[in-house]
Amino acid sequence: QVQLVESGGGLVQAGGSLRLSCAASGTVYSINTMGWYRQAPGKQRELVADISSSGSTNYVDSVKGRFIISRDNAKNTVYLQMNSLKPEDTAVYYCYAYLRVTMNSYWGQGTQVTVSS
Repeated sequence: QVQLVESGGGLVQAGGSLRLSCAASGTVYSINTMGWYRQAPGKQRELVADISSSGSTNYVDSVKGRFIISRDNAKNTVYLQMNSLKPEDTAVYYCYAYLRVTMNSYWGQGTQVTVSS
């Protein structure tokens, strides 16, 4: 089992920055990929970015060049640095962790990010 606790959401003006954090606990040695999804009102949940245990990253096109995902394996924490935020980035952001050994995914409770124009 893995527990994920997110922090760092909030309200910011367009062009501003926020940094999300997600701390994992439990069977963290089994975690392979960690990342962030988001879900805006009336829209499907979409992958924003993820990062493998070796540091390989993947981003949705709409955030490339603006968001940076990173991971501190010693602290079992994944971060999402969000720069040049746009109103369309407004959503609930969910952290997730994937364990290849059990093929299970775990989710955080979500953190609201609101970007005002």
